Amino acid sequence: MKLVTPIVVFALVVMVWHINAEETLSQSRVILADAVEKQDDDAIDALLDSGSDPNVSQADGTTALHWAAYFEDVDRAKRLITAGAKINATNRYGVPVLSLACESGNTTIVALLLKHGADANAQRAGKETVLMTAARTGKIENVRALIDAGAKINAKEQRGQTALMWAADAGHADVVAVLIEAGAEYKQPLKSGFTPFAFAVRNGHADVAQLLIDAGVEIDRPMKEAKGGNNQPFKNMTPLLLAMENGHFELAKTLLEAGADPNTQGTGYSPLHAVSWIRKPETGDNQFSAPPPRGSGKLTSLDLVRELVKHGADVTLGKAKGGGPRRKISIKGTTPFLCAAATADVPYMKLLLELGADPHQTNDRGQTALMLAAGLSESGESDGPATPGEHFAAVSYLLDEIEEIDMNAVDQSGETAMHGAAYKMLPRVVHLLAKHGADIKVWSKPSKQGRTPLSIAQGFRPGNFKPSYETIEAIERVMRAAGVNPPPPPKQEDGARY
Repeated sequence: MKLVTPIVVFALVVMVWHINAEETLSQSRVILADAVEKQDDDAIDALLDSGSDPNVSQADGTTALHWAAYFEDVDRAKRLITAGAKINATNRYGVPVLSLACESGNTTIVALLLKHGADANAQRAGKETVLMTAARTGKIENVRALIDAGAKINAKEQRGQTALMWAADAGHADVVAVLIEAGAEYKQPLKSGFTPFAFAVRNGHADVAQLLIDAGVEIDRPMKEAKGGNNQPFKNMTPLLLAMENGHFELAKTLLEAGADPNTQGTGYSPLHAVSWIRKPETGDNQFSAPPPRGSGKLTSLDLVRELVKHGADVTLGKAKGGGPRRKISIKGTTPFLCAAATADVPYMKLLLELGADPHQTNDRGQTALMLAAGLSESGESDGPATPGEHFAAVSYLLDEIEEIDMNAVDQSGETAMHGAAYKMLPRVVHLLAKHGADIKVWSKPSKQGRTPLSIAQGFRPGNFKPSYETIEAIERVMRAAGVNPPPPPKQEDGARY
């Protein structure tokens, strides 16, 4: 066994001493910030009494004063400041002490920091100012203190949002009032089209919306900059439609009383059109699929319909032009009643008739309420917001309650109500239409696309091949009862789309 030489022993001793010295030095650099983070009162007092440097930060740049502001520790903050703590210190993430104080909301610490020279325009990374943070958290005393200390009211963060937008979005009405009084800009929109008013309306903050109305916002200002899609507002969305589509029906009533246009169609649809999918949103894998909005207030969607009509909404209004973001209503001339029929919403259909709707109106493609209630749609798919039972109820309602309904109407594409029942895979509706006199000589003819109700049921529809055997059986039974032998299905070509 080899002996350890004196030189090796000396080297080992030096190494151990060096390691211990480095650890001791490292601890001395961060121990005060660590102590405040851990809320170790004895260690904090001992370190401050011994003159420990309050500005030595932790690895991420956080100082003892950061932690005091975070924990709202007023006494420690005072001692740290007296000991020479830097008021405007920032950590490596760009967070200043005052920002943490504003986020915590402690008015005493905010006032203390400002008194000792904290920058009232300090920013986090992303340019969020301390005023924005205070506006978002809603402490009115802190907002006032920052304004008095020279905070820039209309400063913008990297996305263009201002303190007023933060306050409006969060629903802090008192903060909004103070910011407006101090000269905050409240009309200029973001690139998304959102203004402080739009933020308040979207989130249902009626008190904030009323403040902005009183300040002079344009009650019908369209969100021209909006792009639409992915649950974002569509271009030319108005505050009234924004309130409605988020389920804030009492707020929508307030907007109507303030003069909002109940017949606006800048988005491609009117408020009465929109009620149909607000009540029954689409299903399936698309950007419009969502549950009905939870909203706010006690007013129901049908209560709001009455308010819309009371303020001048036209129940017979057809779309002024084609196009639009929603299925089943993009055809020019489509009325609210046709929309309600397409979603098989019998309560809405009944109310519209009570309020003066014409159940015999068609859209510019010649589609009737019966066709849409039976399942005819622009997509030719089988999914949709209504259940088979709801479609059956809607068709039954029209057949039983509407006089002189045209069972055998044909739209411009050559399709009928029976085609709709085939698209939606509704065998009960097939039998119901036949029972009420649907003429096989009319509905069995191929459409302009070459489709019959039977071929549609057999799977030859737009998109993927999708047969419905129950619907095939229902249509074939109706055909045989009428003395017609069902033809064989068309030949399915590989990769063909129908």
